[in-house]
Amino acid sequence: MKKRASRQPLFEVRHSPVHGYGVFALRRIRKGTTVTEYLGDRVSHDVADARYEDKDPNDNHTFLFTVDSKTVIDGGVGGNDARFINHGCEPNCESTTQNKRVYVEAIRTIQPGEELAYDYQIQRDPEDPPNVDEIFACRCGAAKCRGSMLVARKKPRKKAAAEAARKAVKKAKKAKKKSRSGGRSVGPRSAAPRSTDPRSAGPQSAGSRSAQSRSAGPRSAGLAGVPRGTRRPRSVAATRRTHAAKRRGAAR
Repeated sequence: MKKRASRQPLFEVRHSPVHGYGVFALRRIRKGTTVTEYLGDRVSHDVADARYEDKDPNDNHTFLFTVDSKTVIDGGVGGNDARFINHGCEPNCESTTQNKRVYVEAIRTIQPGEELAYDYQIQRDPEDPPNVDEIFACRCGAAKCRGSMLVARKKPRKKAAAEAARKAVKKAKKAKKKSRSGGRSVGPRSAAPRSTDPRSAGPQSAGSRSAQSRSAGPRSAGLAGVPRGTRRPRSVAATRRTHAAKRRGAAR
């Protein structure tokens, strides 16, 4: 009786024209297929930072993948072939998390010979060097390549900037008036007598109440402050920073 030939694996690892090694499809991979799981040593953020403390800050090579606020997967230690999947600005895969395990799934049908890629979406840091986009330059060659493995810079909104400037001017004028009056408020406390009609009774200050409702609850709900995805090891200087990036509100 003839034994049934084993099915060809989904992919193989070989040299990539994009960067170093890459992962290439050996057969057709349908959209929605779970290609592989991202494996490696599961450590805390502090351990991950300490592990790569002496890493060259100009080296963009990273196998770190953030799972949540407590866990990072280091694919460089006990990892599998998933760590060789390169970044792409127009990817054919995406990373997903289920029960704190990270998987790579196809977001479109991938033909044999195609290189697998997903968007690393590496987060920016306020203390990034001026050449950070050069360090993490993208060479995927896509038509809409953004030129960097980092998330796109947020464009400042003109309306928001104008509103902020208006509030700053108003605040400065108020402070100036207060200083002239020796800290006492100027003008009458109430421009009109209070109404004694019970029908007119309402909230004392809608503005203050809405402000309280906005500030209620934790500053960071869930994992909003820790975008899941590829994570860069901190440099020697960056290791000494507080983990502001972990607490930042957001999205390898």
